[in-house]
Amino acid sequence: MERYQEIERSIITKFRKPIWKKFIDGINEYELIKEGDKIAVCISGGKDSMILAKCMQELQRHGKVKFELVFLCMDPGYNEINRQMIENNAKILNIPLTIFETDIFDIVADIDDSPCYLCARMRRGYLYKNAQALGCNKIALGHHFDDAIETILMSMLYGAQIQTMMPKLKSTNHEGMELIRPLYLVKEADIIKWKESNDLQFIQCACRFTENCTLSDNGGGNSKRQEMKSLIKKFRQTNEAIEMNIFRSVYNVNLNTVIGYSKDGEKHHFLETYDEE
Repeated sequence: MERYQEIERSIITKFRKPIWKKFIDGINEYELIKEGDKIAVCISGGKDSMILAKCMQELQRHGKVKFELVFLCMDPGYNEINRQMIENNAKILNIPLTIFETDIFDIVADIDDSPCYLCARMRRGYLYKNAQALGCNKIALGHHFDDAIETILMSMLYGAQIQTMMPKLKSTNHEGMELIRPLYLVKEADIIKWKESNDLQFIQCACRFTENCTLSDNGGGNSKRQEMKSLIKKFRQTNEAIEMNIFRSVYNVNLNTVIGYSKDGEKHHFLETYDEE
């Protein structure tokens, strides 16, 4: 058996319950894939996008719904080591990459105000554009359960609002395109266990501002998201139910006990209907 086949097999055997089942549950619950879809799986080079690629390959081979896949990798200006590592891992995992190059890192290098935000928006735009040019109607990103609950906490603590990272959304700038997150119910800790079990090494962040963590995909850095990771880790030590309660809180919003809310850009206040019978 080839190494990539052993790695594939581990997803549906050793990690069947924490990864494969959660992956399938997310696909089904949020109706992420439909017959005839052509999906660009976006490969960043990290553990999340790589296991997403393997799960999507497995689903394409054995699932009931027929769909096409493209494995799209954008090079925003990686250094030679990072670029080579991504290509080597793709070969190890038998992932046929379609790579295109951009100069995003050069563009954001001189930006002082929110360079990470600008970089993320530009990367998303380039991925949509190139996926659409290849005939795709969806792009799939490797965000997972932890990303979702971190976003909920960040929005509350630093954005003074309640919002989450949605499992799917329609593009507002690229007509007919949709973004899906098939790993939405998969926990990061289980992805790390899969990686370590198969003796795999991926890049975590390849940005020029954070190249010191190039070969470490288990965390690090001083970002707000890393701050949320640390906070959630403390919550887990206090009570293991807390992380799921955070996740479920955006399923159970009670508008009768909310001071205000926004819908389609329009703000509403509880006093608007307070005196109504």
